[in-house]
Amino acid sequence: MRAATPDNWQKSSFSGFGDGNNCLELASTPTALHLRESDTPTTVLTASRAPLAHLLAGIRTDTVVRVPEST
Repeated sequence: MRAATPDNWQKSSFSGFGDGNNCLELASTPTALHLRESDTPTTVLTASRAPLAHLLAGIRTDTVVRVPEST
């Protein structure tokens, strides 16, 4: 059974103020955070809070360990 997606989506502040569909949206439930691209709202990435918080902190501080591309 698939969990229901939230109805409290918020647009990223980096998306600007236009009506375009060029933005990332975030929503939360008691146990998870949900991310989606506004031009494909049916595709939702869901993560528990702690791993996503660590990823975002790593992105902000440029300390995310990057996996080298295979050649």
